[in-house]
Amino acid sequence: MKNYITLLLLILIFSCKEDKGLKRLLPPKSIEHVNLSHATGFSISKNENFSILEIKNPWPKAEKTYRYALITKEKASITSFLKDDYDGIITLPIENIVVTSTTHIPALELLGVEQTLVGFPGCDYVSSEKTRIRIDNGKVRELGKNEGLNTEVLLELNPDLVVGFGVDGTSKSLNTIKTSGIPVIYNGDWVESSPLAKAEWIKFFGALFNKEKEADSIFNHIEKDYLEAKQLALKVKKQPTILSGAMHKDIWYLPKGTSSEAQILKDANTNYLWSTTTGSGSLALSFETVFDKAKQADLWLSPSYYPSFEALEKANAHYTKFDAFKNKNIYTFSNTTGKTGGVLYYELGIARPDLVLKDIIKVCHPELLKNYQPYFFKPLQ
Repeated sequence: MKNYITLLLLILIFSCKEDKGLKRLLPPKSIEHVNLSHATGFSISKNENFSILEIKNPWPKAEKTYRYALITKEKASITSFLKDDYDGIITLPIENIVVTSTTHIPALELLGVEQTLVGFPGCDYVSSEKTRIRIDNGKVRELGKNEGLNTEVLLELNPDLVVGFGVDGTSKSLNTIKTSGIPVIYNGDWVESSPLAKAEWIKFFGALFNKEKEADSIFNHIEKDYLEAKQLALKVKKQPTILSGAMHKDIWYLPKGTSSEAQILKDANTNYLWSTTTGSGSLALSFETVFDKAKQADLWLSPSYYPSFEALEKANAHYTKFDAFKNKNIYTFSNTTGKTGGVLYYELGIARPDLVLKDIIKVCHPELLKNYQPYFFKPLQ
């Protein structure tokens, strides 16, 4: 009898161990880190069980690193224990997604997964013809405004994932969605400090759609074109002086010298007049300060939202005193829009810095890129 009881206990012990093993994956034997050449705001690592996506800087001064487990449907049923270690479990492949910034749209299209988009806040801002057709055909639902998403519609859509955009992570709408059980990930491409770093976030979307190789190939092509254009610009000896921005009320806002916009001006071999300034965000200066420094600037780029010389003069007659105004050397991206008025630069500019750089080179050094037609920047009307 004693031997029988001992045998029974051993069977129960091993049964429990075996059952526990079914519910947990074995520890990974090796970890592969996805190569990122420029981006610092996220990382991707892979093992034989699942991938780990870390978002390190979803907004300025973020204090927490968010970790997500990306796992296939086949293994999802035995990984409930991961919930204690990660901020979300994302089941792949993603079949339905909601994104919240126009800068996310190009990544979906470049990867060929735009058909997975089912909802977006502010559909009128979307310029891409591909996604506009889907919106017009009712395949992408309107979700209101980013700062106050229509959670009722979003919950009805019940997407596999919501890719959020936020300045501090306090969005009540996104917190409500997350509480309902729909995974939410914040995308921080806009926080990156260089154009190529921002563009490399296509690898973030590549990981979400099991398209890592495609994302890597697309980025390599963008990087190659960008660096070749930068090298071409170095051949020019004369650097035109550059003014940027315009007044909002009594303040003139323009890019700081460490911004990605200023980096593109530098890579285009121009003399941006505020290139030595540092810090995040924009410079906020008085008209007098800007005029004293930039009165004789050769070119004026991105004069805020003003579409024409007439609109600039009407807004402030002092604008006419700049040489760039007098010589009609002002260029803007604000007039390049989709059919519903969305500015294409705000949608595609982050994903395609190679096109932005070529635009600036063509404007500032017209003798280069002779057969190139600017994509975003056009002469002010």
